[in-house]
Amino acid sequence: MRNFFENVFSDVGITDVIDIIIVAFVIYKLLGLIKQTRAEQLMKGVLLLVVATFLSGFFNLHTINWLLNGAVMLGAVAILVVFQPELRRALEYMGRSKIVKAPLKQMDKEKGKQITAHIIKALETFSKDRVGALIVFERETSLYDIVETGTVVDAQLSEQLLGNIFYEGSPLHDGAVIIRDGRIYAAGCVLPLTRNNTISKELGTRHRAGIGITENSDALVIIVSEETGIISMASDGQLSRFLDIKTVEKTLLNMYLNTGEMSGTMSLITKLINKIRGKKDAEQ
Repeated sequence: MRNFFENVFSDVGITDVIDIIIVAFVIYKLLGLIKQTRAEQLMKGVLLLVVATFLSGFFNLHTINWLLNGAVMLGAVAILVVFQPELRRALEYMGRSKIVKAPLKQMDKEKGKQITAHIIKALETFSKDRVGALIVFERETSLYDIVETGTVVDAQLSEQLLGNIFYEGSPLHDGAVIIRDGRIYAAGCVLPLTRNNTISKELGTRHRAGIGITENSDALVIIVSEETGIISMASDGQLSRFLDIKTVEKTLLNMYLNTGEMSGTMSLITKLINKIRGKKDAEQ
């Protein structure tokens, strides 16, 4: 047994380790994308079908095996159709990655703080007076298709303007506000509802719309409940409820003042690659 492990690990080099790390990282991200979505249940069904096909062949159940093989072949095409939203989300996630795209330019700190202050003051008022609000912060994924469903405003952001938009008598109060580059770009926008059936029945259309847009983009959404005044935040298809003002303020500041540094995983891979190059240069 000892000789077996020595023979196996003796042929493992640094490039093999990097290869394993990258594959493990990709699998981890894929599992994270389908976790707590309808794709999770569908994936379980696919795995069950594959296991059943293997067992039917092992026990020589020819008819069942023939039917299951046909189902697997058709399933390869069906997966592309059924998993279309998840595949789109995965491709958009890859497109937003710093691996293939340079980080966005850092916003001026004073401007970022000023924008955050206006939003926080508006949220405090909304929460206190129980005014329903749905604010979408556009990041790297363009929301032009969402903007077209509403009214373009393209105005300087202020708590007074947000208050006028979400005032119950306003014709735009039922829709979402799109914040682009620190400005109120559009209002009264219609957002796609989430397809996640596991969400609490207590959440209404406003919350479901807030989650839905984050399933199709990298947008950050802040939601204020009209019934309770509770502040929630949606990102990457996940909803965080019962947030206090300090938490929201910290999140917005991190978003606007992000320096765009390389992630720890990519930094580790870069160091390993440089180490390999240095080793090869030394051997030459």
